[in-house]
Amino acid sequence: MARMIPAYCVDTAPPGEKSVFAALQNAPGTEHWTVLHSLGIAQHKRQVEGEADFIVIVPRAGLLVVEVKSHRSVERLSDGRWRLGRDAPTARSPFQQAQGAMYSIREYLLKKRVDLRDVPTLYAVWFTGVRARTSLPDSPEWHDWQVLDSQDLPSAFFSVKRVMSAGAQHLSATLKHFGNNGLGPDGVLANKIAQLLRPRFEIVSTPSDRRRAREGQLAQFVEEQFRALDAAADNKSVLFTGPAGTGKTFLAVETAQREIAQGRSGRLLCFNRFLGRSLRDKFSDTVGLGVSTLHQEMLRLAGLGGPPDGAGSDFWERELPDRALDGLASRGSKEVGDFLIIDEVQDIATDAYLDLLDFLVVGGLREGRVLLFGDFERQAIYANEEGRERLRSRAPHLASIRLLENCRNLPRIGYEVNLLGHLEPGFKEFRRNDDGIDPVIVRYSSGDDQSALLKKAISDLRDEGFDLSEIVVLSPLGESSVAASTSDPWLRQVLRPADGKSPSRGELRFSTIHAFKGLDAPAVVVTDLVDSGASNFDALLYVGLTRATDRLTVLVETSTLRQLLGGRL
Repeated sequence: MARMIPAYCVDTAPPGEKSVFAALQNAPGTEHWTVLHSLGIAQHKRQVEGEADFIVIVPRAGLLVVEVKSHRSVERLSDGRWRLGRDAPTARSPFQQAQGAMYSIREYLLKKRVDLRDVPTLYAVWFTGVRARTSLPDSPEWHDWQVLDSQDLPSAFFSVKRVMSAGAQHLSATLKHFGNNGLGPDGVLANKIAQLLRPRFEIVSTPSDRRRAREGQLAQFVEEQFRALDAAADNKSVLFTGPAGTGKTFLAVETAQREIAQGRSGRLLCFNRFLGRSLRDKFSDTVGLGVSTLHQEMLRLAGLGGPPDGAGSDFWERELPDRALDGLASRGSKEVGDFLIIDEVQDIATDAYLDLLDFLVVGGLREGRVLLFGDFERQAIYANEEGRERLRSRAPHLASIRLLENCRNLPRIGYEVNLLGHLEPGFKEFRRNDDGIDPVIVRYSSGDDQSALLKKAISDLRDEGFDLSEIVVLSPLGESSVAASTSDPWLRQVLRPADGKSPSRGELRFSTIHAFKGLDAPAVVVTDLVDSGASNFDALLYVGLTRATDRLTVLVETSTLRQLLGGRL
């Protein structure tokens, strides 16, 4: 069974690609093969961008780029154009498409200093809807061995080997000294090629308020995250841990998409209501996936339209989980999902909540398909230090994957978090390139009105080209924060409470750090930082500072800053 990347074929793929995917995935003898499906090519040889339907990497045989055509009819017109099925005629043949993709991939690998001197790099076209091998006429534009058709699907292993063997013979006959050292790639080189190509083809969607070049940087998965996704496919239950910015929510979204694409149904739950709203918007049209915060899901199961007036911690932490369990029992098996994905699990791993979650997935937490994502560094701002141990006692077979590479923050922001948050070992690996702009630390005296400082911070960010909608003002305080209570006329005009939705241009959002946990913004101004001795100050500081992707401004009380710097100021 070949290693397929990604591990599934989406329902929207053309029927021919689905057929080839299944044929390669299930073909005996392909255990050491790697097959990349739908590889986007950003730097294409002959067009702005392109795509390779399949890249088959076979140790000791070579690299084969396959263009798939699903059409039930193939015609070459008198003027030389191709008509495939009911598509409009085109001058560019399927073989030219495959050739362009092959050369683009080869050039990319050579730039990465991959030695391809004795690696057959070939291309072919797979016509899955017609008997192309017998019906296509001879032509100088392609070789007979470059044609695969519907009759090759049941014998995919032998069909691909036939193409690669004939292609290697052709290269040996036309290129002097080719293959004298034996045909490659060996297993190590085959794996390297797959790793180099893989980060270029899976892209996840980003929030609509991200723009410009940072969109691609923040959205494209890195190799560490691909290994995490592989672990999710290989293990029934996995706990993904890592500090803020390591892509846990991106991975939670991607795993949910993969589960749904494979015909399963289940839930994606989180703790924070703003994050819950953002995730619901992302999956608004997805059938089979329930997306909610844990508390909203408990209210639904309990048959409550909302919490009672004056609901306190006893209601949320004890009464509501019990009522949700009663509601779940009365609703029956229709509420039990094939999988359960939980983001922000560090704030959810209490006994009462885990009792409920145990009944939401087939097999329970012990035996079910459970994928958990959490930050056990400083982000458990709801005082749940024993959460990891509780998870392991409920799910003893839980595999653990540690994410280390920061995908969100520019390096200088990460280093500032290390310094002020006293993180050990702290952030060391960053995916994004630094742009040379340091975070801004602004001191104020206790009792001072920070409005002028906040206004200047926003003005400086606007001068850099940030729209107001790309800036978020965060505070550990609620109604008494500078953003909520300022009397400055301009600030009062532009400031709007954040609600988890994408802002309109010209709209400056403000929020508590608690509420904005799990989200991020291009530019963040953190205000009202005073350490009053509260037990969760370090956690709030850590969460607030790590929300910024590109620019960070911190308004911090002088004695608190001195304390954070170990007495140095």
